[in-house]
Amino acid sequence: MNDDHPFAEFVAEWGDALLRYGYVLSGNPHDAADLTQEALIRLHRAWPRVQRSRDPVSYTRTIMSRLHISTWRRLRREQLAWDPPDRGCLDDLPTGFERGLWQALAGLPRKQRAVLVLRFYEDLSDAEIAEVLGISRGTVRSHASHGLSRLRSVADLRIAVNGDRP
Repeated sequence: MNDDHPFAEFVAEWGDALLRYGYVLSGNPHDAADLTQEALIRLHRAWPRVQRSRDPVSYTRTIMSRLHISTWRRLRREQLAWDPPDRGCLDDLPTGFERGLWQALAGLPRKQRAVLVLRFYEDLSDAEIAEVLGISRGTVRSHASHGLSRLRSVADLRIAVNGDRP
């Protein structure tokens, strides 16, 4: 257990923040927990190397982002089932304008959502986002621009229709 003590301290200190990051990334508390757990399992395997040469938090965020994108790619393929799916149960979202923004964020393509989450929730620079997602800085800026444009159009539409204001 002595060898795992630094890893256990890392999980105790950063576990909740990583779970919140997973929730913002996936939009679902159950998927966030699975994403965090799988990322921590993979981090544990590489812990001696990561602890010596890298920042464990950013390494774990990279793992989570890549797992999230690969899961989405796997799930977006059509899968036939005999029984209709059960209806999902989501926690209540904030009301009014914030609810519309959360729904709009959930409707963005995965990479655009990941870029916006990393930029505005995690406060990472374009270079850091590019490193985490494994894409170029120009692609980061493009995804951010398209995502923000789409969020603005949804917000403008809600204001025009409902008269809601932030």
